[in-house]
Amino acid sequence: MTRTNRREFFRHSLALGAAAALPVNAWPAQVRRASDVIELGPAKIRVSRLAMGTGTIGRGRSSNQMRKLGAEGLSDLFWYGYDNGLFFWDSADGYGSHDAIKVGLKKVPREKVTIMTKTDARTVAEIKSDLDRFRQEMGTDYIDIVLLHGRRDPKWDEVDKGLMDVLSEAKEKKLVRSVGISCHSIPAMQVALESKWLEVFLCPINPTGARMDGPIDTVLAGMAKLKAQGKGVLGMKILGEGQLRDRVDDALRFTLTKNVVNAFTIGAESQAELKDLMARIPKASVPA
Repeated sequence: MTRTNRREFFRHSLALGAAAALPVNAWPAQVRRASDVIELGPAKIRVSRLAMGTGTIGRGRSSNQMRKLGAEGLSDLFWYGYDNGLFFWDSADGYGSHDAIKVGLKKVPREKVTIMTKTDARTVAEIKSDLDRFRQEMGTDYIDIVLLHGRRDPKWDEVDKGLMDVLSEAKEKKLVRSVGISCHSIPAMQVALESKWLEVFLCPINPTGARMDGPIDTVLAGMAKLKAQGKGVLGMKILGEGQLRDRVDDALRFTLTKNVVNAFTIGAESQAELKDLMARIPKASVPA
């Protein structure tokens, strides 16, 4: 398919997806909980609806969670979440949170949690090294979901072909269970809509467009189309990386009722904050 045809396909897809994604009242009211168990994507990876994020202001192998809590404190938060039905741990090399996962796995059986991480690798050598290093850092033989981190390039499927092949081989060796990208541009989403390789898609979603990478309606329509294809669609920056802390209920309701994500990640920074999020989700899941 040519790039011109891709653009036409994408516009057509958005028109179809918009009808499914946007009218909140078209969807039946359904109470959803943070601890709901979801089968994500074609590999049917079991995740809790709410992932425990570890990357608020996450870059340079650091994040709010690691700066405030450290590996031990964050692992305690993992345990608290696990004890309340949350077993989806969201990490990345850039967040520096692999150390917390290693500590957390001393408290929770490996097979009882689902671990997602992200690589910033740009070469085959780098991603091969990352896969070995990540598993060592986290103290696990396998990783449930590995994403190519922060993809923006409208040709990422071509640029990253070697990396994608490495991840596919890792799947065959059962070192990785599912693969995908975290997306930060509409052109990258356009490519994801056509990708047979991609299984999991992560991108920002919130009601104000804070820290999002395109018009809200366009992003929602693309996410709806990916979900309809059977891809695992995950939302992030639900609170706009902190910008919507005073509109938590609005942000949760938007994410839960648009019906374009299977699950979503929020980076709580304390047990009190996590407890509050879990309590709000059931009420926010029903359209106002």
